[in-house]
Amino acid sequence: MSLFCLVHGAFQGAWCWDLLIPYLEAQGHKAVAMDLPIEDASASLSQFADVVLQVLPKTDDDIVLVGHSMAGTVIPLVAQAHQVRQLVFLTALIPYPGTTTVEQFSHHLDADSRKSLNYEPKDSRQLEQFNDELYMFNPVSAGKNFSDEAVLRQFFYQDCQPDVMRWALSKRHLQQSMAYIFEVNPLKALPNVECKYIFCTDDLIISPAWSRYAARKRLGVEAIELPGGHCPHLSRPAHLASVLTNDKLD
Repeated sequence: MSLFCLVHGAFQGAWCWDLLIPYLEAQGHKAVAMDLPIEDASASLSQFADVVLQVLPKTDDDIVLVGHSMAGTVIPLVAQAHQVRQLVFLTALIPYPGTTTVEQFSHHLDADSRKSLNYEPKDSRQLEQFNDELYMFNPVSAGKNFSDEAVLRQFFYQDCQPDVMRWALSKRHLQQSMAYIFEVNPLKALPNVECKYIFCTDDLIISPAWSRYAARKRLGVEAIELPGGHCPHLSRPAHLASVLTNDKLD
């Protein structure tokens, strides 16, 4: 049986896996989750990875690392430092070694958007490799304030049951670290590990079209499609557990 190491995304914490874990355990698997220091504005991707590494056992080699959303930029760093069997990108960003996330989509930004992000573009020749890429974020989320409860309700939890939505909103963490957007990814290459990418058809944060494209281009896999929004671990945990534990689906 596998150990599922569950790494949360922005504005969430270890709590966000509470609905999924019982379904994994019911199949005989183990699961572990942790709180990343997202409320520390100075926290780096490497610091996030260190927090994940602290909860991983030294002896277990059947580890499946699941990274939601922002955590797609973190789990490859963990896999570089610790043996794992599989990386699962769950409605997640996929890092490109040696670049920042903002550099990957900067060609989609107008001058005002760049100014709002305090971003000065590099020489365009250095970023030409991204010119054919789709915009990774769903355009409907552009400019939204995700510290606003109403915005989270609409864009993160739109397909959750009302009681789950209320619970999730009561648990939300402030996202102060922006390392996943602005920090140069320290990897020289993605780790040579089996990968799976899961996206949701109604995701209002990460573009489903980009997810299909990037899973194929960057990971060499066909993305697995689920219905619903950005947080299937909260809106449909049983369905997600079946996908995570069924290797024949990829």
